[in-house]
Amino acid sequence: MTPSGGTGSLPDSENLGKMRVLLIEDDKSTASYIQKGLTEKGHSADIAGRGDVGLNMALGGNYQVLIVDRMLPSLDGLSLVEQLRQQNNLIPVLVLSALGDVDDRIEGLKAGGDDYLSKPFSFSELLARLEALVRRSTAESQETTLIAGELEMDLLARVVKRQNTPIDLQPREFRLLEYLMRHSNQVVTRTMLLENVWDYNFDPQTNVIDVHISRLRGKIDRNFNSPMLSTVRGAGYILRTH
Repeated sequence: MTPSGGTGSLPDSENLGKMRVLLIEDDKSTASYIQKGLTEKGHSADIAGRGDVGLNMALGGNYQVLIVDRMLPSLDGLSLVEQLRQQNNLIPVLVLSALGDVDDRIEGLKAGGDDYLSKPFSFSELLARLEALVRRSTAESQETTLIAGELEMDLLARVVKRQNTPIDLQPREFRLLEYLMRHSNQVVTRTMLLENVWDYNFDPQTNVIDVHISRLRGKIDRNFNSPMLSTVRGAGYILRTH
């Protein structure tokens, strides 16, 4: 699959500064197309053509965002992302794939991807998605601590405590709880969570939200006197602090 569209009439990037991008893609024409477009927009992009090489570069480099093709030699894209997350590396990841079905997108997001873009794609959409990922991660890095009732989240150390008791969360659970804490005592809908925690619009009937909410509820409410995370039937979810 090749990208669609060109780079000649793209909108100017927002004032994000120079993005440092690692592109892990084995298709040389696609990799060249993306690298050329990013360079023309003032960004830098290194390329890795194998999954194992890309993983080592991601762990050792100073990148702001990764573009990871799903089908890669040596180490496939989803396994690469999973290994990153297992090492608590939370660099934003945009997954590229020719597989665009809902189930494929869900699988990519469950593996730890932050966004998912199907081939063929336009460069302008890819650039907009990269900018959104970098904007969010930059905004998050400006705060160090969130407090919502008995919950305290250290955004730098990636540590969560309730009543000073540490709670072990997976990266996606951490991001989900962060969003709920930022909107504590407000009902958040499934659509809000899909758009802001998973960064993608897909079938609202998917159970990916329910699965993660259930796991998160078990971790932050188990062994404590009062539950904080509740389901609001027909509306969404709410994290109550009082």
